[in-house]
Parts: sequence; C-alpha cells; structure tokens
Amino acid sequence: MGPLIPNELIPYEWNNIIALLIGIAFGYILEASGFSSSRKLAGVFYGYDFVVLKVFFTAAIVSIIGLLYMDYLGYVDIGQLYIHPTYLWGAIIGGIIMGAGFVAGGFCPGTSLCGVAIGKIDAMVYVVGIMIGVFIFSELYTFFEPIYNGYFQGNITLMDSLGVSPFWFILFFTIFGVVAFAASDLVRKRVKKVFY
Repeated sequence: MGPLIPNELIPYEWNNIIALLIGIAFGYILEASGFSSSRKLAGVFYGYDFVVLKVFFTAAIVSIIGLLYMDYLGYVDIGQLYIHPTYLWGAIIGGIIMGAGFVAGGFCPGTSLCGVAIGKIDAMVYVVGIMIGVFIFSELYTFFEPIYNGYFQGNITLMDSLGVSPFWFILFFTIFGVVAFAASDLVRKRVKKVFY
C-alpha cells in the first residue's frame, strides 16, 4: 500500500483495512461519476460522451507523474515495481474481445460490478456473461494456451519498447492527452449537432 506501510508510517496490520476503504471509495467515485450507466460508457464509442476517456486518461497521467515524483523524493523505487509480463497476441486478441464486449454491453468488468451493486439488470446479465466466458476459457485453456502465451515480450513498459526517457515520455503523453481531450470535444459537438 504505497510507501506508508513499507516505511512503517502505518502498521502492516492496517493493510487490508486500507485496501477495503480504498475499494469502497473507488466504487463510490465510479457510481458518483455515472460510470454505472452503460449509456455513458458506450458514449465513447458512439461519440456523444467522452467522460470515461477523460477520467481514465487523467488518472493515468496523474499516476505516472506522481510515481516519478515519489521516486525522485525517495519514497518509491520505480525499478522495484512489478511490471506485468507482456504476451502480445493475448493482449491484442483480449483487447479486441474486451472492446467488442464494452461496445455491445456498455460495461467493462469493474463498472459492471458497480452496476450490479446498485441493482442494474443489464449489469447483472453482463457479469453472468463474464462468468460464462471465464468458464469457457478455463475449460478450453489447453486449446487457447499457444495464443495466450504467444509472442512473449518480457516485463517491458511502453517507455522501454520505445526507448524513450520516462520524463520525455510523460511530457509527450500529457500533450497527447490534452490534444485527445480537445479532439473529443470537437467530435462530441459534431455528433450532438447530428443527433439532437
């Protein structure tokens, strides 16, 4: 849980309690932001609502800038952080399947659970679909394994693969985010004129 527990500023026993409180706060923020609405989430793909894009892009930018500052101040050693291994074919095919499910159902796995918590029937159907998909994948894992483990890239980051300094990458990523926000506003205004 960040640098607070490893630096013994908070006792280790609080680890699960803090995780639970963060989870509750995250769920509340998702619901308060309207992310339990499938119309709002699907709006990104149809061009009439880009709140999801803006929130997640902002979260990514703030997180990476915060991590760099924490590393600079000595609270976090970025070199010691776990980086999930990259299996390119699994990532590409899984991304396509998840994207198709996102457009068709209007939820991602996290927001679908948020929708279930407030009693949305479409979210419940979506979660049942996720469970069926997980069951099918686990039962046919030996068939899917070559794709799932295909084209292993190691524990790399986007910065590593591009060969760019973290500071330059974050600068370009932030500029890209600002341009994406401006472009999404232009798209939203055009779509609004066509449909409203």
